[in-house]
Amino acid sequence: MINLPPLLSEYEPTRATLHAYALVLSTIARTHGIAHPKWWHVSLAVRPEGLVTGPIPLGDGGAVAIAMDLKRHEIVFRASDGDLRLIDMKELPTATEVGRLLIAACSAHGLENTYDRERFASDQPRVYEPEAASAYFDAFTAVATVFERHRATLGDRVGPVQLWPHGFDLSFEWFGTRTIEHDGETLPSQLNLGFYPGGDEPYFYSNPWPFDDALATTALPDGARWHTEGWSGGLMPYDTVRTAAEPGAALSGFAKAVFAAARPSLDTP
Repeated sequence: MINLPPLLSEYEPTRATLHAYALVLSTIARTHGIAHPKWWHVSLAVRPEGLVTGPIPLGDGGAVAIAMDLKRHEIVFRASDGDLRLIDMKELPTATEVGRLLIAACSAHGLENTYDRERFASDQPRVYEPEAASAYFDAFTAVATVFERHRATLGDRVGPVQLWPHGFDLSFEWFGTRTIEHDGETLPSQLNLGFYPGGDEPYFYSNPWPFDDALATTALPDGARWHTEGWSGGLMPYDTVRTAAEPGAALSGFAKAVFAAARPSLDTP
């Protein structure tokens, strides 16, 4: 049984800070990481040591990685040669300052390039409450575990569970066999399963693409509903899952229900 912590409305300023710092890490990974055609190289992984970039290769065969440790409340730059550099998030550095420090650390290891600093540059004063940061990490860790278990039941047409810094949401994708022409490209149909922790009501989502309007009449588990304004897919509030007798089972039930409903429209006959 998983335990999900309350994500209180007063935690939102800390979540915004984590989002700002995650954009810095993503920009470093985007600039120096090994590019993946689905942009998986810009995401962060949920690991026991925190929210972590993939390995960023160095010219000498080594590698570096950057983590946001939300238990020790540090941004950790770690190189395979033993170099370790820490940024204390409790000291409330701006995103611009975090970027400057991490770019300098990269430069010290021979990583030089032009960075899209507009993606993260902000001198806005930050708020960082350790209790709130820890709660977000506990939520991401528990949710990632449920996602991984569900993902393992879906075969091999799946992507990794990853935190996307752009929206600061956790998700993974399943790919259908149907293909769609979109903006001059041939793309696979797909279905994601995700968790958005922000705003007044954090929620879980599962978005089939393309979305079959008939899905909106398909029954979902108690507490879940179809969302069709702005984006189309299944939605289940975080607190509905958190307060369920078995939160993991409630989240898995939501994921399975959307998958069962959407799969016929995403696979070729």
